[in-house]
Amino acid sequence: MTRARDSLPPRYFEEMFAGTPDPWEFETSPYEQAKYAHTIAALGDRRYRKALEIGCANGVLTQRLASLCEDLMAIDVSETALASADARCAALPAVHFARLAFPGQTPHGAPFDLIVLSEVAYYWDEADLALAACRLLDLLAPGGDLILVHWTGETDYPQTGDGAVDALQRAMAGGVQAVLQERQAQYRLDLWRRPPA
Repeated sequence: MTRARDSLPPRYFEEMFAGTPDPWEFETSPYEQAKYAHTIAALGDRRYRKALEIGCANGVLTQRLASLCEDLMAIDVSETALASADARCAALPAVHFARLAFPGQTPHGAPFDLIVLSEVAYYWDEADLALAACRLLDLLAPGGDLILVHWTGETDYPQTGDGAVDALQRAMAGGVQAVLQERQAQYRLDLWRRPPA
């Protein structure tokens, strides 16, 4: 497939969610449900004081992450997606949302001891991947976890899942240590940890 050269713009995601409330079938897809369960299991029994989910979409994973976090900031570029996520998580006082286009915009409240990138990094071009690596290191607390979960099949996005994760890992070399890398039939899960101060 021909790859897009630039990062996908916010309007791409807004149009997706304006067309249907669940364009990637986060609520119903067996693939998504299995991937979310794997994500939560990979974090084990660790509890996080402050967490950040980048690209929360309509909040299906956000809802699951909330049980692990005292405070969870979830961000996305789509107002429509954020409205759905906010409604889904209305009964979860620890969860709050903001419309931000990461990595160009970053949330307040750092450092975070958990950052989640689920099906996000391959939307970024090379320049945004390099910027994201710097921003993630700035946002991640010493001893904090960064979990990445990405589809490994063909895409027409700026990156493949493998290409995006590998580029981030190279750019963050020395800043994080690999704790876990697992491959399933359709996705990869990587858990990295920032060394303690």
